[in-house]
Amino acid sequence: MVKRDPEQEKEVLEWISAVLGEKLPNQPYDDLLKNGILLCHLINKIVPGSVKKINEKGGQFQMMENVQRFQQAIKKYGLPEEEIFQTVDLTEKRNIAQVTLCLYALGRLTQKHPEYNGPTLGPKMAEENARNFSEEEIKRLRDTQIGLQAGFAGGASQSGHGGFGNTRHM
Repeated sequence: MVKRDPEQEKEVLEWISAVLGEKLPNQPYDDLLKNGILLCHLINKIVPGSVKKINEKGGQFQMMENVQRFQQAIKKYGLPEEEIFQTVDLTEKRNIAQVTLCLYALGRLTQKHPEYNGPTLGPKMAEENARNFSEEEIKRLRDTQIGLQAGFAGGASQSGHGGFGNTRHM
């Protein structure tokens, strides 16, 4: 299990608050997320209509349904299965750090969706930097350079080393 990072949790809450455009209640991180209501509102703000029904009140089962609906919505949005936390990680507070990592992955994924123009979370995604060389450029470079793959290492060798066990002459 990964150790919780209060700084990351603070960043996640700030991001959620910025996406929703509202100040979050002053509660512990895991308590704010536990019932899934905030998460459902978050994904609905990112992709309107992702979660059709949000249980605003009810027992633990209804709250678990919220979390599961959020998970289904982010999976549909494109988040890989391995980055999505298990329901019990949040509802039973078994692995809150995994929940944080999942939300970071979601915040990062929003950068790949041009239809979303809100705040993002985490490092900026790398953009493709395709290089297109003409056939003559490739041929010219192959003809003028000898790669290390060919076995040339600038003249270094073990010639003159002698055999195993020989003394070194000074």
